Amino acid sequence: MFDPAIKKALAAVIEAMRERIPDPATLPDFGFDPQFLGTTAPLLEFLWSRYFRVKLTGMENVPAEGPALLVANHSGGLPWDGTMLLHATHYHHPARRPLRPLVANFAFQSAWMRPVVARIGGVRASMQNALALCRTGQLLGVFPEGLRGVGKLYRERYRLTNFGRGGFVRLARTANVPLIPVAIVGAEETHPMLGKLTRIAQPLGLPYIPITPTFPLLGPLGLLPLPTKWSIKIAEPMRFPSGTGTQEETLEMAEMVRSKLDHMIAELLAARRSVLFG
Repeated sequence: MFDPAIKKALAAVIEAMRERIPDPATLPDFGFDPQFLGTTAPLLEFLWSRYFRVKLTGMENVPAEGPALLVANHSGGLPWDGTMLLHATHYHHPARRPLRPLVANFAFQSAWMRPVVARIGGVRASMQNALALCRTGQLLGVFPEGLRGVGKLYRERYRLTNFGRGGFVRLARTANVPLIPVAIVGAEETHPMLGKLTRIAQPLGLPYIPITPTFPLLGPLGLLPLPTKWSIKIAEPMRFPSGTGTQEETLEMAEMVRSKLDHMIAELLAARRSVLFG
């Protein structure tokens, strides 16, 4: 049987999914609810410590205060990686720092996703919103691969997709804040995606519906992630000169971060002996 705190967390998530809220941009602090984050912590800790059994290194590289950008790889069909990184800084950092993930717009167009994403601290990805968070000393989570990363097929696992036009670098330079690379290994195998459906996903407010070995074959049970063994490694902060610079400079810096993450992922994979047991 689940612990009462975990049951309470599940109930809070379900209740939030049923809630109807306006555009979070119109709410104080974009709708972030620290109490909700605390209520759901036991559920996230169960996933962290007992289900994914996350091995975390480098948390000392996340500052105890002040703005910073955590830049991570993205994968897995469903955003478990973002959820676990959020829990890492909030629950396993000495200063218990909430992470404010920059989230794709589709999550806020969905009536059932919008309240949950907003209440745990997610913010619609835009330069304006990100700069506002930096000005108030927030810790931001950035996933430059975006939907391309989380939607990778299983055969493409651990191959970083393009980092776009380097918007995260422009943000760091404009706000004059450090970039902290974060490599996540284990999330790629939680939902081994063999294909995806896009047309029937649109009415549900989703960019796609994943096809995995268990979904849709097993129905809703097929959406449960596989209990893979995870490793999360946080590197030392990277700083780039403040200012705007040219697009060419921005792309060069973005490639530096991408190469750093690629190397970190390769090291974690080389040390791994088993997908399920690490």
